[in-house]
Amino acid sequence: METTLRGVGVSHGVAIGEVRHMGTAVLEPPAKQIPAEEAEREQGRARQAVEAVAADLVARGNLAGGEAQGVLEAQAMMAQDPELMADVERRIAVGSTAERAVYDAFAAYRALLAGAGEYLAGRVADLDDVRNRIVARLLGVPMPGVPDSDEPFVLIARDLAPADTALLDPALVLGFVTEEGGPTSHSAILARALGVPAVVALPGAGEIVEGTVIAVDGSTGEVFVEPDADQRAALERAAAERKAALAASSGPGATSDGHKVPLLANVGGPGDVPAAVEAGAEGVGLFRTEFLFLDDSKKAPSEDKQVEAYRKVLEAFPEGRVVVRVLDAGADKPLDFLTPADEPNPALGVRGLRTLLDHPDVLRTQLAALARAAEGLPVYLEVMAPMVADRIDAKAFADACREAGLRAKFGAMVEIPSAALRARSILQEVEFLSLGTNDLAQYTFAADRQVGAVSRLQDPWQPALLDLVAASAEAAKAEGKSCGVCGEAASDPELACVLTGLGVTSLSMGAASIPYVRATLAKHTLAQCERAAAAARAADTADDARAAARAVLSGE
Repeated sequence: METTLRGVGVSHGVAIGEVRHMGTAVLEPPAKQIPAEEAEREQGRARQAVEAVAADLVARGNLAGGEAQGVLEAQAMMAQDPELMADVERRIAVGSTAERAVYDAFAAYRALLAGAGEYLAGRVADLDDVRNRIVARLLGVPMPGVPDSDEPFVLIARDLAPADTALLDPALVLGFVTEEGGPTSHSAILARALGVPAVVALPGAGEIVEGTVIAVDGSTGEVFVEPDADQRAALERAAAERKAALAASSGPGATSDGHKVPLLANVGGPGDVPAAVEAGAEGVGLFRTEFLFLDDSKKAPSEDKQVEAYRKVLEAFPEGRVVVRVLDAGADKPLDFLTPADEPNPALGVRGLRTLLDHPDVLRTQLAALARAAEGLPVYLEVMAPMVADRIDAKAFADACREAGLRAKFGAMVEIPSAALRARSILQEVEFLSLGTNDLAQYTFAADRQVGAVSRLQDPWQPALLDLVAASAEAAKAEGKSCGVCGEAASDPELACVLTGLGVTSLSMGAASIPYVRATLAKHTLAQCERAAAAARAADTADDARAAARAVLSGE
């Protein structure tokens, strides 16, 4: 009998297939003592296992490329953390086996992360995955991860580590469902980049029996258990209609009555550029430069290395717009040479622009590299600062850009409610705004973007969040300046229409979402988008806002 479950849809498309569950986590190693003379050998085994796992994660990142590469390299650094390794060796010296020492050392570090504020607690799943891989290697058992199968399947897991998500084969893994996670988790972002339908934050997903046929709608968040023939036909029809609409849509983003809405791509480095170009991106709306800095947490990349990476992206969009976000370090992206290790709540501490203003040499080098990278190119370079709180922040960033001789527009990201509420003040110092809806939702609702239990508050359809978007867009219009959205909200086609109706002037998203957004915008007039936006803001909940906007856009 068919049952319908509802989670959070994070990646468009429909997948129908049999369930396969993620391989079980490594069992806890026995706590047995070893003779003192074996300690050195066990320490060597532990070091070899750590280095092998780190090398495997880096290799997976190289294969995956793009955003996934930076995420996996950060995980490899986690595996090689010198303090963790020192703790492992201390435990072996007093009699633990290598596998037990790794298990206990990671458990202690896990407890520290879990208690260090929600931002770092969101990295516990990544830490657990690293531990499981090291322990599995030491025990000589298969690595935890995606199950082997000769036939395509739908994957179900409690959560998916970046190492698993990054190398999913879309020809084999039709889609995935997780019990944990949220719309802006690493897995959700990577799923969209891969174009794999996905639903996250679905309680009880792990109870679905292996081999059961399910249908996953990554647009609505619905999961149909044992769908009947009529339901399967309806879903397949809807999927075919979406595919046809995508094929028929091309060119610049615009509403049906010709109101232009440039559709840009979010990229993490040169590896993401081909997909963006293929999707018809009109430029880059968010170039996340921090992935370049994650290669080595001990020191910043040289100016020459930065120039090389930046120029590859700029060259891909001749006469297009490329918006570069300067380094956003801190919180879930700690760097040993920049960010303090003992902050009680890193998400509310020194991160983003605050970090750069504390280390002006790092900012100066990055701005100089961007200036050199753009030399001689017809590209429209725009540079923006993350985590701008007020006009003082905006002025400090604009002054730094001028001092570096940067010929570009200077902008500010709106990720803190104060920036949205005082957007007009900030626009006295900078030339554009870009809304990072992921962090803006996090700070508006005090809801960590990595914690599945509060995912409803991370829903970008929340009317309070739409109010802040509207305030920013209205301020930009009053000042004759632009206001884009570069958060994951832009990748939702119906929400893209609402954002357009709120006055947003450009939309930036993962490359895989661009065709969906382009096709949906092209079906509606600007007036329809404005009515849908008004209906959504008049609602009291995210679900009601979504339903109200949908009713307007469908002409009901």
